[in-house]
Amino acid sequence: MNNEPRKEFSAPDASAPRPVNREDGPRRSFGPRKHFAARRKVCRLCAEKIPHVDYKQLQIVKSFCADGGKILSRRITGACAKHQRQLAIAVKINRNLAILPYCG
Repeated sequence: MNNEPRKEFSAPDASAPRPVNREDGPRRSFGPRKHFAARRKVCRLCAEKIPHVDYKQLQIVKSFCADGGKILSRRITGACAKHQRQLAIAVKINRNLAILPYCG
Protein backbone atom coordinates (compact mmCIF):
# COMPACT_ATOMS: atom_id res chain seq x y z
CA MET A 1 0.00 0.00 0.00
CA ASN A 2 0.94 3.62 -0.33
CA ASN A 3 2.32 5.32 2.73
CA GLU A 4 1.59 8.77 1.30
CA PRO A 5 -1.11 10.81 3.01
CA ARG A 6 -4.41 11.09 1.17
CA LYS A 7 -5.22 14.38 -0.47
CA GLU A 8 -8.37 16.12 0.59
CA PHE A 9 -10.51 17.65 -2.13
CA SER A 10 -13.22 20.16 -1.38
CA ALA A 11 -16.09 21.31 -3.51
CA PRO A 12 -15.85 24.86 -4.87
CA ASP A 13 -17.61 27.47 -2.81
CA ALA A 14 -21.04 27.99 -4.36
CA SER A 15 -21.39 31.49 -2.92
CA ALA A 16 -18.16 32.75 -4.53
CA PRO A 17 -18.73 34.47 -7.87
CA ARG A 18 -17.13 32.84 -10.89
CA PRO A 19 -14.97 34.97 -13.18
CA VAL A 20 -16.61 35.79 -16.49
CA ASN A 21 -14.51 36.03 -19.62
CA ARG A 22 -16.51 37.80 -22.28
CA GLU A 23 -13.64 37.63 -24.75
CA ASP A 24 -13.87 33.85 -25.00
CA GLY A 25 -15.85 32.54 -27.94
CA PRO A 26 -18.60 34.12 -30.01
CA ARG A 27 -21.36 36.23 -28.53
CA ARG A 28 -24.64 34.48 -28.04
CA SER A 29 -27.98 36.17 -28.05
CA PHE A 30 -30.67 34.61 -25.96
CA GLY A 31 -33.57 36.16 -27.85
CA PRO A 32 -36.22 34.24 -29.74
CA ARG A 33 -34.88 32.02 -32.50
CA LYS A 34 -36.21 32.16 -36.00
CA HIS A 35 -37.61 28.79 -36.96
CA PHE A 36 -37.72 27.97 -40.61
CA ALA A 37 -40.40 25.59 -41.78
CA ALA A 38 -38.86 22.39 -43.08
CA ARG A 39 -39.89 21.53 -46.59
CA ARG A 40 -42.54 18.82 -46.61
CA LYS A 41 -41.29 15.56 -48.05
CA VAL A 42 -43.34 14.15 -50.89
CA CYS A 43 -44.25 10.47 -50.84
CA ARG A 44 -42.00 8.77 -53.39
CA LEU A 45 -44.59 6.10 -54.04
CA CYS A 46 -47.31 8.64 -54.77
CA ALA A 47 -44.95 10.62 -57.00
CA GLU A 48 -44.13 7.48 -59.01
CA LYS A 49 -47.86 6.62 -59.09
CA ILE A 50 -47.45 3.22 -57.43
CA PRO A 51 -50.99 2.33 -56.29
CA HIS A 52 -50.13 -0.65 -54.07
CA VAL A 53 -46.93 -1.90 -52.42
CA ASP A 54 -46.64 -5.67 -52.61
CA TYR A 55 -44.24 -7.87 -50.67
CA LYS A 56 -42.80 -9.08 -54.00
CA GLN A 57 -41.51 -5.57 -54.81
CA LEU A 58 -38.36 -6.18 -52.83
CA GLN A 59 -36.34 -3.19 -54.08
CA ILE A 60 -39.05 -0.77 -52.95
CA VAL A 61 -39.53 -2.49 -49.60
CA LYS A 62 -35.78 -2.58 -48.88
CA SER A 63 -35.39 1.10 -49.71
CA PHE A 64 -37.76 1.96 -46.84
CA CYS A 65 -35.84 -0.20 -44.32
CA ALA A 66 -32.71 0.57 -42.33
CA ASP A 67 -29.60 -1.61 -42.55
CA GLY A 68 -30.66 -3.62 -39.52
CA GLY A 69 -34.05 -4.41 -41.06
CA LYS A 70 -36.10 -1.86 -39.12
CA ILE A 71 -38.88 -0.03 -40.92
CA LEU A 72 -37.98 3.64 -41.25
CA SER A 73 -40.55 6.11 -39.95
CA ARG A 74 -42.71 8.37 -42.09
CA ARG A 75 -40.87 11.36 -40.71
CA ILE A 76 -37.64 10.07 -42.25
CA THR A 77 -38.92 8.56 -45.50
CA GLY A 78 -41.70 11.03 -46.25
CA ALA A 79 -44.14 8.25 -47.14
CA CYS A 80 -47.85 8.96 -46.84
CA ALA A 81 -49.93 7.08 -44.25
CA LYS A 82 -51.51 4.75 -46.81
CA HIS A 83 -48.19 3.64 -48.28
CA GLN A 84 -46.53 3.41 -44.86
CA ARG A 85 -49.19 0.89 -43.78
CA GLN A 86 -48.68 -1.11 -46.97
CA LEU A 87 -44.91 -1.04 -46.48
CA ALA A 88 -45.25 -2.27 -42.89
CA ILE A 89 -47.38 -5.21 -44.02
CA ALA A 90 -44.95 -6.02 -46.86
CA VAL A 91 -41.96 -5.94 -44.49
CA LYS A 92 -43.71 -8.23 -42.01
CA ILE A 93 -44.56 -10.73 -44.77
CA ASN A 94 -40.95 -10.65 -46.02
CA ARG A 95 -39.70 -11.28 -42.50
CA ASN A 96 -41.95 -14.33 -42.21
CA LEU A 97 -40.61 -15.59 -45.55
CA ALA A 98 -37.03 -14.98 -44.30
CA ILE A 99 -36.32 -12.50 -47.09
CA LEU A 100 -35.73 -9.61 -44.67
CA PRO A 101 -34.06 -10.01 -41.26
CA TYR A 102 -35.91 -9.68 -38.01
CA CYS A 103 -34.59 -6.79 -35.97
CA GLY A 104 -33.96 -7.59 -32.35
